[in-house]
Amino acid sequence: MQHHYIANAAVPSSSGRTIAVIDPSDGQPYDEIQRGTPEDVDAAVQAAQQCYDSVWRKLAPAERGRLLQRLSAKITEHAEELAAIEQRDCGKPTKQARADAAALARYFEFYAGACDKLHGETIPYQEGFSVLTWREPHGVTGHIVPWNYPMQIFGRCVAAALAAGNVCVVKPSEDACLSLLRVAQLAAEAGLPAGAINIVTGYGHEVGEALARHPGIHHISFTGSPKVGTLIQQAAAERHCPVTLELGGKSPQIVFADADLDAAVPVIINAIVQNAGQTCSAGSRLLIDSLIYEPLLERLGLAFEQLRVGPAAMDLDLGPLIRQSQQQRVWDFLSDAQVAGIPLVAQGTVVDEAPDTGYYQAPTLLRDVPAQHRLAQQEIFGPVLAAMPFHDEDEAVALANATQFGLVAGVWTRDGARQLRMARRVQSGQVFINNYGAGGGVELPFGGVKSSGHGREKGFEALYGFTTLKTVAIRHG
Repeated sequence: MQHHYIANAAVPSSSGRTIAVIDPSDGQPYDEIQRGTPEDVDAAVQAAQQCYDSVWRKLAPAERGRLLQRLSAKITEHAEELAAIEQRDCGKPTKQARADAAALARYFEFYAGACDKLHGETIPYQEGFSVLTWREPHGVTGHIVPWNYPMQIFGRCVAAALAAGNVCVVKPSEDACLSLLRVAQLAAEAGLPAGAINIVTGYGHEVGEALARHPGIHHISFTGSPKVGTLIQQAAAERHCPVTLELGGKSPQIVFADADLDAAVPVIINAIVQNAGQTCSAGSRLLIDSLIYEPLLERLGLAFEQLRVGPAAMDLDLGPLIRQSQQQRVWDFLSDAQVAGIPLVAQGTVVDEAPDTGYYQAPTLLRDVPAQHRLAQQEIFGPVLAAMPFHDEDEAVALANATQFGLVAGVWTRDGARQLRMARRVQSGQVFINNYGAGGGVELPFGGVKSSGHGREKGFEALYGFTTLKTVAIRHG
């Protein structure tokens, strides 16, 4: 049985209740986590504030950096262990779980080096004044982490918050939190003081809401759905608490007739099947120049037919979806497509070894998807790619921008002028030209526009969101 991790100690919930941990590969329970309460959140916030007041805010930035670097080294040392935990908890193939552990270590490495480089400025002003700015931490920050990439998203928000001088209270998803509990233990072993990282497990409507409303939380980062993001923002607004929201996407891959298709095809496929399509930045809409629509769909269809889905430990192209309700959600979208007569191009294969009780979905390629159909408008969070043609650049832009989301976009063209035009015209927080995702890019600011959220994580830019700017004007005559 797993416990909360508060002030460097395993702590049972005040509720005395637990939640079963389910292996998505076979649908069977294999562990338990604590069902947290507002009282548990309060205990974590108090521990964090005590740490901030007595230790963390007094550390020199360089010393904070050394502690984060030690944690990065601990994560690397235990990378296989963390990957194995993530694999079973989330249903990730081995290669994906290992990549997530490596990314987690890289986040702490990157932000360890940034701790003593977050500077203010001096501002030229009137005669007799010296004006400067300081960047100060918020204090105690709250982090609500989803189930699709627990380690990666924990790294990108918690490492940045700690580097900026904050201490953290983290609410992981009840569907996937075991790796983060282990990371908190490793943080204690690395020498981070008690209360710097606190983990409270449980349901969103109990622990997440309590965290968003707690008066001792001075900034909230949330990754999840627009609906829940709105609730988080409303709760935080009651006490004017700033928030950073990453709320998913319906991201387009836009392929022009002059694109290098040999380079594009494997990237397009990976962008929708990675993590079984359960990725906020998944390239889930494929906009294809009508001049190459048929030949590209033919190539993609052949590739989709080769994809295999199975238990996480088999390390195939895809593992299972996270839970039965997510599987049902994908089935509902595909049923709608069938009713609407949307043509199926190709599907992958769920291997015979996959237990019937697991949450599997074959990757699916659909064509001629109407731009206003829910398949083209709503985030499915599964391995379903919706293809549609366009006839010129203006139509491509209109289709790309025709959803409520704006997180990521990919543009495939050899035309340099078109590359820059598209990058400016597409409404998206990130635009990738002749690639998609840039290999993860811990250094690259990440976030959305429109209903995909606001604020930025990753890169140096994230540090600005985890600080407040203070202006100091000195009159000296």
